[in-house]
Amino acid sequence: MSPPETERMNFGRQIVYARPISVLLALIAVIEQPATTYPRYALSFLIGYLVISLLAIPAEWIFRSRGWHLPLTVDLLALGVFLYISPFSVALWFPYLFVCYASGSRWGLTSAIPIAGVLSLALVIRTALEGQIGWMRAIGWIALVVITFAAGGGMAFLGDLSRRYVAENEFLSRITGTMQVDQGLAESLRLLLDELASAFRTEEAMLAFRDVDLERIFLWRLKAGESERLIPQALPLSRCDGFLLDDMDATVCWNSLEGGGSGFGWNRTTHRKLKTLPRLPRTTQTELKLRSLMSVTFDQTGQPAGRIFLMNQRDNRNPFQKADLAWLERIARHVGPALENIFLLRHLRARAIEGERSRISRDLHDGILQTLLSIEIQLDVLRRRVGASPEQSVASLAALQQTVRNESAELRHLVTDLRPLRVQSADLVDLMRGFAERYRNESIVALDLLIDSAEIHAPDRVCREIFQIYREALNNIKKHAKASHVVVKLSQDDSALVLVVDDNGEGFSFAGRFTGDELDRLRLGPISIKERARTVGGILTVESNPGHGARLIIEIPLG
Repeated sequence: MSPPETERMNFGRQIVYARPISVLLALIAVIEQPATTYPRYALSFLIGYLVISLLAIPAEWIFRSRGWHLPLTVDLLALGVFLYISPFSVALWFPYLFVCYASGSRWGLTSAIPIAGVLSLALVIRTALEGQIGWMRAIGWIALVVITFAAGGGMAFLGDLSRRYVAENEFLSRITGTMQVDQGLAESLRLLLDELASAFRTEEAMLAFRDVDLERIFLWRLKAGESERLIPQALPLSRCDGFLLDDMDATVCWNSLEGGGSGFGWNRTTHRKLKTLPRLPRTTQTELKLRSLMSVTFDQTGQPAGRIFLMNQRDNRNPFQKADLAWLERIARHVGPALENIFLLRHLRARAIEGERSRISRDLHDGILQTLLSIEIQLDVLRRRVGASPEQSVASLAALQQTVRNESAELRHLVTDLRPLRVQSADLVDLMRGFAERYRNESIVALDLLIDSAEIHAPDRVCREIFQIYREALNNIKKHAKASHVVVKLSQDDSALVLVVDDNGEGFSFAGRFTGDELDRLRLGPISIKERARTVGGILTVESNPGHGARLIIEIPLG
């Protein structure tokens, strides 16, 4: 059960439990009076109402899956009957306040206030009929009406406040649930913008993000009700003010952009009213065809990173209110961390792709391309001397043929390694052992693979990245380290999965022990392995001793 559903159920239970308490208090108020002053049927009515209230508790619990609860009209009817038969106005106060609170909770403040007003007037008239207020004492009568109404209205306000609190938390939880890492950036933003456009009843929603690394502004726009995949529009940073405004701390609403326009706003850090509202340039207004808008800022790493816009291209019959803008600002603060995670993953994936492309380019350049160049040179030499020494040419052709076979096998392995892997925890150990056997057959490097468990229990995506790191590390050692021996250890305990790759080659160009973050700052270390470790929350440590080998340690927390 989600937290909002739990809150809604707990809030519903408050009303269920408050009902018998209010009836019990009214019953005590009646019993405290002398037995000769109250009719027995009033007491019997309260006892019956108390029994019904108590029975409603298990009934609403049993039928909670259907959302059933005792109708509030029953409480209103019971209060009306009790108002008619009760000899004492004091006893009426308790069910009266309960009805005001419950009506505010279930029907909202706009419905609860008229109910509180009618009931308070009825209570005062009932008190006057008892003779406790003289009809000529108009000032006292009016004061009692006001006080009674204020008490009922206050309870209705508290009920409505609780209802709105639960509804807002439910909405925040729902939009946070739209931003899932596994469904990608475009789909997450589409669902987020669709929820916002629907909640605020606007024609269009837009998210503008400033990517400092790429020096671009990206726009995701969604018209209400659309379900197509969002494709961002990339703009140069020179358009920054056109979409992010010239004040990133401004929370702004424009109900009209025509002429001088009409709107309001404040500084999101100081909450002071803005004397001059920032405005979208005329070219941007024309491009977006805007008539009205609301805009708030969202942060990344504690700094303004972009804006969320809710926009209308036609005249808005229901102008935005300050409460709407404040609510949108709260939403932006709430979704900020989730947005940051999604954009960070997008950045990490882009860097991983870039690193993988660089590795492939380097492997092709240092491998098959150099071999092809060598073959071309040797063929040119053979062409010139084939007539003079045919026997030597035959031997050279045989050597070239073997070279082509070797490079074909290497290229075949490279293509195989590029295919997407579906690694599950149950297959990880077998895949590592199979690759180790192939590695020993194709390389002069001696490999010892030590795995302390027959089965590894970890998420599939973790196993996939561990295998990719293991494979890439061994290929790098074969091609660049000039090592004769490598030891790979894989271990798992209750808290982490640890992979260690230790070779006796030349090591890296640096000496010492460094973490992945430290290597990033120094622009050193294997890029692709660093990014793969980060995507699964792993911690990479590299120990290098130039001329004497290197050690890679990848520790991935579990649970």
